[in-house]
Amino acid sequence: MVLDSVAPVSFPVPEENMPVHRRAIFSVSFRALDAHHALSPDDAAAIRTRRRRKTDDDSLRLIDDLVNRPMDPMFSDSRLVHDRRSGWSFWFTRIIVFVICVGVGFAGSLFVQQLQSDPRKQVRQTLIGQLEDRNDQIRQLTDDVNGLKTQVDNQSKKISGNVKSSTLVQDEMVNGTVGVTGPGITMTLADPIAASQSDQSTSTRVGTTNNIRVVTDLDLQQLVSLMFSNGAEAISINGNRIGAQTSIRKAGGHILIGMTAIESPYTIEAIGDKNLLAERMGEKNLKSLYDSFKKAGIYPQVSKSNSITLEAAVAGDVQYAERK
Repeated sequence: MVLDSVAPVSFPVPEENMPVHRRAIFSVSFRALDAHHALSPDDAAAIRTRRRRKTDDDSLRLIDDLVNRPMDPMFSDSRLVHDRRSGWSFWFTRIIVFVICVGVGFAGSLFVQQLQSDPRKQVRQTLIGQLEDRNDQIRQLTDDVNGLKTQVDNQSKKISGNVKSSTLVQDEMVNGTVGVTGPGITMTLADPIAASQSDQSTSTRVGTTNNIRVVTDLDLQQLVSLMFSNGAEAISINGNRIGAQTSIRKAGGHILIGMTAIESPYTIEAIGDKNLLAERMGEKNLKSLYDSFKKAGIYPQVSKSNSITLEAAVAGDVQYAERK
């Protein structure tokens, strides 16, 4: 688009500040100069007048406007008129913004908490609860079975007038199918302090936890075997009776007695000759075993007891073996 006329100058330059055109003496238009001779060195006033810097020309005014007046005056005038807002709309807007900020902050905190939580923890807690419920049911059913057996024995005595033979009573006691009471010993041992302070739930529990030896299922099996070989008639670990069908094994990060998980400290109760058992299971008779325990920071303690009561063990159904 071609302009028909040149736009007028926004800020006209006064006549006294008109730009001064200078030409060198060798210029083509030097003849049009008012004077082309050198000034006298003695005429200082003339020299100052000629060399005085122009401080109010177009370029300096443009720079001054850009630095000191960057906003167009008409635009500044347009901003002088503001819409008047009521107090109700002002506070309503603030309340809405505050509610939105609170909602966004709460949702963000929930999101961060969800990211930091372990989804497997809830699953583990559910499984633990189910396992505890099943163990409670097993204990309740075991008590019911023992009660029914007692009722059957009592009814059999009333009908036949005979009592059980000593062999049958001995077999039931050895198999752990009946509760027993008598003197014996109690052996207590626990994992070393360094192992108890570490996170055992994440360990593989194969005898060490973070390179620290702990009590294993093999240790409990060995101690139970030694007690039986030294005359123990009934044994329980942490209240769980050892019967003919009871196993001592490792599963995950825990030791299982049958289907019940136990943890440190481990209490082994054995009914028998308390003096003989205390001597045979003492440090003097099992020096090498106690030395290996001491190296790992495990210190078994044996105490005598005049009366120990052990409940019956959980017995399963015999499906394949038949009486000959």
